[in-house]
Amino acid sequence: MLDKMSLVGHLTDLRKRLIYVVITFVVMFAASLIFVNKIYSYLVSPVRHEHLKLMVVSPGEVITVYFMVAGFVTVGLSLPVVLYHLWKFVSPGLTLAERRYVRRLLPAMMMMFVLGVLFAWYFIFPTIFYFLVHLSQMHFNVQLRADHYFGFLVNICLPFGFIFELPIVVIFLTMIDVIRPRLMRKMRRYAYMVIIILGVFISPPELVSHLSVVTPMILLYEISILLSAVVSRRKRRQREKEEAKEREETSSSEHDE
Repeated sequence: MLDKMSLVGHLTDLRKRLIYVVITFVVMFAASLIFVNKIYSYLVSPVRHEHLKLMVVSPGEVITVYFMVAGFVTVGLSLPVVLYHLWKFVSPGLTLAERRYVRRLLPAMMMMFVLGVLFAWYFIFPTIFYFLVHLSQMHFNVQLRADHYFGFLVNICLPFGFIFELPIVVIFLTMIDVIRPRLMRKMRRYAYMVIIILGVFISPPELVSHLSVVTPMILLYEISILLSAVVSRRKRRQREKEEAKEREETSSSEHDE
């Protein structure tokens, strides 16, 4: 009966937190729509740089474009609230040490998500976009549909926000002894294969785009291995200190007797 009540309590808590997240999303979405013209002007700067102009092919398409822009911004603005409620929901099932680790890593998770999106916006997206536009202009009269442009933008920038969470996830899993740097090194070839498949899947079908996406992902994996090794060494040193302290206390106790 206790387990059943506990399950009902968890489901109730989940429903409450989902309601909070949905309300936050709606509020952020409405706020994004208020400023959508300014956001739109900023996000089309690469198009203006190439002296191009976006087009729509139906009167209602502008609504789709505005909703797409507002939705993209809303995901970023709502992420802190989503992480907070996710943390509050799962924390009762974590140990004291795991809760302490998560609290320390939550700010870093937010920072890495923002860093990933900004990295994609300032480096990956312009590289791919300018290359494809210049390649197209060699043979075609380039006209860009607005919804295709923003879909292309979101499909590149948003995944990088989550991809940049990899080092934080690896640090946490190393802290709780789920993975070790030796395992990550051993699985490197398989990880590279998954990264290449994922990079090809989320990038446009040509070599420069694939390399622009896959290379940073491989670097992130290698950085994750280094961070895992650092965390593992610190845990080993801490464990050695605790064992040495226990031996000293045991020796001191035996000496007093």
